[in-house]
Amino acid sequence: ANQIWQSFFGRGIVSTPENFGIQGERPSHPKLLDWLAVELQNSGWSIKFLQRQIVMSAVYRQSSQVSPELHKRDPQNILLARGARFRVNAETIRDILLEASDLMIKTIGGPSVFPSQPEEAGQTFGPFQWKESTGNDRYRRGIYTFRKRGGPYAAFATFDAPPPNICVMSRRRSNTPLQALAQLNDLVVIESSRALARRVLDEVSGDITSRLRHAYRIVLTRPPSKSELTALIDFHQRQYLRCKEGSLDAAAIYGVSTEDEVTGLPSLAAMTTVARLLFNLDETLTKE
Repeated sequence: ANQIWQSFFGRGIVSTPENFGIQGERPSHPKLLDWLAVELQNSGWSIKFLQRQIVMSAVYRQSSQVSPELHKRDPQNILLARGARFRVNAETIRDILLEASDLMIKTIGGPSVFPSQPEEAGQTFGPFQWKESTGNDRYRRGIYTFRKRGGPYAAFATFDAPPPNICVMSRRRSNTPLQALAQLNDLVVIESSRALARRVLDEVSGDITSRLRHAYRIVLTRPPSKSELTALIDFHQRQYLRCKEGSLDAAAIYGVSTEDEVTGLPSLAAMTTVARLLFNLDETLTKE
């Protein structure tokens, strides 16, 4: 029950899930933890039932916005006076990109796959080498990514996924410049941005405002505010003009060798830059 609570709030009722003994932390809400445990048992050990109880509760449905006074008083939200806010796990980041771009292959089961990553990242000691999967296997969900201590998937390691040779009860969450660099330049981000650009232009015809509103809703699952939409239109217009004038290499941005390979290349390239921007928003990678 504590582990399930932790997955929704980022922090367990017992904040040391690896140690429930006398050397661990005391539960912040012991009666709540007891009630959750009994509910789980009485439901026939139904994980789905307990998850529904949590997500339908008033404490989970609170806003994550916090005043300076409350943050100073309770920075870790131990009192549960606001909704949870934390970056999602490494595997989920990959799934968000693939789902938004409509690249994800949702086949269940099967052997592990080797997604694309920089060639340098796949170089390991010993005979094992990262052999990039082809076809649909490149776009399987993150849970199917091959794991090996001597050859980790670089994107997952960057976003604090633990090595596969140890078991952890809670993941650490760091915030590093390398993560920002990876989210801008990782091959999955680039491929997903290009695919999202094509998806938006195919699904919405008409003015650019409608297309940008559609792209925003796909990634963030909500419509943009007036100020957000204005900023997005301005950004797109500047990138489109740069691609049109040649100060940006539209072919390189969209991933083709020449401008003759696709029609409307400046529009596709400009929308690709918008997609990369949306994929790098804090709200995209944060559960709140």
